[in-house]
Amino acid sequence: MPESPYTLEKLYEGIILPFDKPLYWTSFDLVNKVRKYLCRLNKIKKLKVGHAGTLDPLATGLLILCTGKLTKKIFEIQSYPKEYIAEINLAATTPSFDMETEIDKRYNTNHINSDFIKEHLKKFIGEISQVPPLFSAKNVDGKRAYELARLGIKKELSPSVIEIYNLEVLDFINPVLRLKIKCSKGTYVRSLARDIGYELGSGGYLSSLRRTAIGSYSIDSAIITNNFINDIIYCNKF
Repeated sequence: MPESPYTLEKLYEGIILPFDKPLYWTSFDLVNKVRKYLCRLNKIKKLKVGHAGTLDPLATGLLILCTGKLTKKIFEIQSYPKEYIAEINLAATTPSFDMETEIDKRYNTNHINSDFIKEHLKKFIGEISQVPPLFSAKNVDGKRAYELARLGIKKELSPSVIEIYNLEVLDFINPVLRLKIKCSKGTYVRSLARDIGYELGSGGYLSSLRRTAIGSYSIDSAIITNNFINDIIYCNKF
């Protein structure tokens, strides 16, 4: 049997672990589960493990974890461009801009077709100003914005300048628009869904999101969480 890549020495020196985060897990859920397992594996009580970029519970896909000394690379990895596959429902809006909250308004989408979408998406390519969703981890008066939102407290968040490198229409089956998005650090795809809907004269909320790449790291080489123990034993990913 080959040597495990998760020896104590290697973990302390640092390993980069690209995971395929499951639906409903928070980023910290994944960090905690991996840390606990690696600690049990090596019979230690503590291990430095961190993630390089939050992924919402309602999103799936690539989440990069770093151990030991390589946690110093987290800020560098966070700065890499991201790629997502997003599904946007144009027939409604929700307060959170995704499926965390209930639909609050419905819209007619009969005027929308693929050519109409492609023409209007040009507006979003390049540097744009984006207002983050209130249901986000942004700090507002010392609290997370989502904590205020869940209490029904509405706050105006300051816009940020982000960059959209590419928007590719994968398909449009009215009212659901499926996009491949390549964007900069700090982009809220939920806010992009809201803004695209507004630009198209409709609603817009994120009904599905999957992160497929961070810089040169791809979901194709990510560890499937359910197979993590098997990967440790047989070193299938290394």
